[in-house]
Amino acid sequence: MNRTDRLLAIVLELQRKRSQRAEDLAAIFETSKRTIYRDIQALCESGVPVIAQPGHGYSLVEGYFLPPVTFSADEATMLLLGSEFVADNFDAQYREAAETAGRKIEAVLSDPLQNEVEYLRKSIAFVIPETLSRETTANHLPQLRRAIIERKTVRFRYHTRYPQEGHSAENERDADPYGLMHYGDSWYLIAYCRLRSDFRNFKADRINELKVLDLVFERDPGFRIEPPEDDGRRLVVRALFDRQSAPWVRESRSYYMEEMEETTDGLLATLRVRMEDEVIQWLMSWGGHVKILEPESLQVRIVEEAKKILKNYSW
Repeated sequence: MNRTDRLLAIVLELQRKRSQRAEDLAAIFETSKRTIYRDIQALCESGVPVIAQPGHGYSLVEGYFLPPVTFSADEATMLLLGSEFVADNFDAQYREAAETAGRKIEAVLSDPLQNEVEYLRKSIAFVIPETLSRETTANHLPQLRRAIIERKTVRFRYHTRYPQEGHSAENERDADPYGLMHYGDSWYLIAYCRLRSDFRNFKADRINELKVLDLVFERDPGFRIEPPEDDGRRLVVRALFDRQSAPWVRESRSYYMEEMEETTDGLLATLRVRMEDEVIQWLMSWGGHVKILEPESLQVRIVEEAKKILKNYSW
């Protein structure tokens, strides 16, 4: 990066983050603190109102804003693709915001650059599967976002697909919402569940009768949204797929799949689940192309399900 580009980048970084120390800027732009000191001096001499605050670093005078930035074709394409993804997959409020942001980005592009960006945009597409629950989920997102921002507890009825023995499939939950996570093709609410006294991931399309309560909670400052490392999948399932089905098994890779190994008899698959119900339908969809090796209890269930299927026919 040449000095002119770095000076502009420093201003943008100070706009993005209210204050930055010289050592932080040096790390970001892979240069020395001495170089950053000289760059800050050059910016001040050129009229950019940079101020130094002891113990806090450098910042811009409040109210200062750099005129519209310029984008490369790749930068503009990625920003516009991102805004289109949000417009297509979020609720109406964020859809409108994304479309407005996209128009603002396009407004600062030169005509030649607009043509190049438009060509690139037509060459890339995100395809998200449509689901019957998508509209319901989208209706929940504005309320959940508001509750997250205002730190207010939410109340809803939640349907558990595989309830534990003795537990109801649907019950009422009060939860402190911490964030939203899009995982796979679904939205999840990450919240502290007051019923379970622990953090839980609630699939948004299983939430019903959502209400934002007038009850403010204190958020844990150390919380970070991350895909769960321990999701309770401790039951190991091993299955052998014949050679004919092996290519399609690899292509349709199950969410629960951990390992696949080629053998002389076919494809040996290792899956890890919370309970057998999570994977039995997927395994049975392969019909006679798969043999369950373990656990024995799942073998028994597969046989029982096969007998039920036979009873549906008069042969």
